[in-house]
Amino acid sequence: MADRAGDGEVTTVRIFGQTYHLRGTEDEAYLSELASLVDRQMREVVEATQTADTLKVAILAALNIADDYLQARRGNEVPLDRQTDRRLASMVTLLDEALAG
Repeated sequence: MADRAGDGEVTTVRIFGQTYHLRGTEDEAYLSELASLVDRQMREVVEATQTADTLKVAILAALNIADDYLQARRGNEVPLDRQTDRRLASMVTLLDEALAG
């Protein structure tokens, strides 16, 4: 999804005070929603842990998002569909960017 030529329009988002330029096939609203989710999780981690290390904050936020996802999946006991796989992959890419940023 991120920064690959020819993969769609660029959407600019802010996550945890940093600006990222995401290129993907998803629409701008969806990419903004993903970024908002990651930003919100990172800010919740900071409030709960008082840590200032951005890498630790991002990893803990990723764990929280993954936990929410797995808990929902277990609750439904429904196998993943392609759309869910694609959205999860988008979230993972977004988190990778936040960690690399």
